[in-house]
Amino acid sequence: MAKRTTKQTPVTIDPKPETETVDQTPEPSTVSGDYSRLTEFDIYLFRAGKHTRLYEKLGSHVVEVDGVVGTYFAVWAPSARYVAVIGNFNGWNKGSHPLKVRWDSSGIWEAFVPHIGRGEIYKYAITHDSGRELEKGDPFALWWETPPKTGSVVWDNWYEWKDDYWMRNRGKINALNKPISVYELHLNSWRRDPSEPTRQLSYNEVADALVPYIKELGFTHVEFMPVMEHPYDPSWGYQITGYFAPTSRFGTPQDFMNMIERLHQENIGVYLDWVPSHFPGDAHGLYEFDGSHLYEHPDMRKGYHPDWKSYIFNYGRNEVRAFLLSNALFWLDRFHADGLRVDAVASMLYLDYSRNHGEWEPNVFGGRENLEAISLFKELNEAVYKDFPEVQMIAEESTAFPGVTRPTYTGGLGFGMKWMMGWMNDTLRYFQRDSYYRRWHQDELTFSTVYAFSENFMLPFSHDEVVYGKKALISKMPGDEWQRFANLRLLFTYMFTHPGTKLLFMGCEFGQTSEWKFDGSLDWHLLDYAPHQGMKECMKALNRLYRSEPALYEQSFVAEGFEWIDTTDRENSMIVYARKGTRTKEQVVIVLNMTPIPRTDYRIGVPAAGTWAELFNSDDRAFFGSGLLNSQPLVSEPQEWQGRQASIVLTVPPLGAVVLKYQNNEA
Repeated sequence: MAKRTTKQTPVTIDPKPETETVDQTPEPSTVSGDYSRLTEFDIYLFRAGKHTRLYEKLGSHVVEVDGVVGTYFAVWAPSARYVAVIGNFNGWNKGSHPLKVRWDSSGIWEAFVPHIGRGEIYKYAITHDSGRELEKGDPFALWWETPPKTGSVVWDNWYEWKDDYWMRNRGKINALNKPISVYELHLNSWRRDPSEPTRQLSYNEVADALVPYIKELGFTHVEFMPVMEHPYDPSWGYQITGYFAPTSRFGTPQDFMNMIERLHQENIGVYLDWVPSHFPGDAHGLYEFDGSHLYEHPDMRKGYHPDWKSYIFNYGRNEVRAFLLSNALFWLDRFHADGLRVDAVASMLYLDYSRNHGEWEPNVFGGRENLEAISLFKELNEAVYKDFPEVQMIAEESTAFPGVTRPTYTGGLGFGMKWMMGWMNDTLRYFQRDSYYRRWHQDELTFSTVYAFSENFMLPFSHDEVVYGKKALISKMPGDEWQRFANLRLLFTYMFTHPGTKLLFMGCEFGQTSEWKFDGSLDWHLLDYAPHQGMKECMKALNRLYRSEPALYEQSFVAEGFEWIDTTDRENSMIVYARKGTRTKEQVVIVLNMTPIPRTDYRIGVPAAGTWAELFNSDDRAFFGSGLLNSQPLVSEPQEWQGRQASIVLTVPPLGAVVLKYQNNEA
């Protein structure tokens, strides 16, 4: 892939962050409505809902017109009878700099304002046909004031990227037949300044700590919870007002680009959480943008989300579809994101989501599916994979909606991966049980393979599982302290050897003991204690195992990559299975002991006769385990067991997992 250099404007603007205002009180005559970045073809695509690069056209753009540097403003407000740009440069006087509505009935207002440069704060003063007056931020603003301030900022996305190697090779690294192990984090609460715990770190400060930490742990990707500008911290970023701007809480857009670049330089991919499902009703945001239901559906049975008290995009309106398509491609294009995790997909797919009888209207066929959202997903994924075939689109979809990760030409939605919510719920339910009772609930673990290959699944232990009274993962585990940590190591080993890619929320890797707090740091001091340091070492070893063994990732989404060896030893709560790569010799066997009773001289059938060596043992002393290992190679015997012609005898530690690899073909 050729080097990508994103440049928004045809002139070079001094990158210093200070406001560039030449004339603080320009006259109305200095506003020009003759310059436009929009062509007739742009308008056609916009009105057809097919424009995927609106961020190059709408919003604010510093340009040079007839030798004069200024800013071009363009905003969609079809129900407005008057629109003006206001800011410090004109004393927030709505009569000073009016925009001109286009002649083509597109509803776009535009103007070039000279002597307005990078760093200028602005809003749009909008008067609805009814006379109602509003002040709105720019839906396409590239940067915003830091909340609680609500102004948009004239900015650009100019950045000299230095991640050429990653961008040329990410198609191979980011592929579905490669290991994908994702570390999910929330920028505001991953780490704070130890000397000043209330101070948020900047993008650059986070990068200083995050990049070496992810490299040490061995995760292949990070996933940032929403970084788009949002007014309310407790929303965790899921109530967005600035869809085209990383939040200014931590620095400039270029600072965020630099963080991504530094991760790429260490061969670490970056996924971004993306929220096309809803937006808040803040006065400066998208809600009733021009005085009408412009971005949200006008029927509140489709336009209002009862769970989140927010508003739902009108997926059937072409211009709104173009807004969402452009926004998705914007983060892939301008910020070199390697994929988008699409939030709350189920809420978009179903008209009756979180609604009682009588609170929703069936589709034209009498069904509950939102046909407009379904068509949008198909169009979105086709557009993304056409322009960025080496990225991943990941659906957070919590139902059994068919074909989420199947190609659109077969009727699927076209995503690359889908969160395996059923696996997560069943697995956590099982592990929370006292080990004595697990013998009666083995099906909670084995059931996942009934549907594991129906989609391209990602196994998530996300932020949703450690908030609102659900407790931290380590606190869900039964038993005393040693057993809780052994159970968590066992859980993670099961996760990393089960078919599917992986996602783990920050803090879980070292056994964070308290629930996640969005407004405070993780408890990094816990790493001073052996159980937590051991958990971190275990996670490092699991990532090494996952990345080094093709059997664990080459065939994650097909049944040929998995084989049950034994699920019948319920009395001892033992489970044995195999993972297989594309080559016969690339296979591993996993043995799980779900009780605190060590199993010595335990016989299992193996897929092939020969020598098997222990690759990983969750009971290693380095992990705070008891050190009950299989230090010597295990040579198979010609004794039929569990339907296999050959078998081996090994030791399985208490609440432990053993991973064995086939060495040769000698009996």
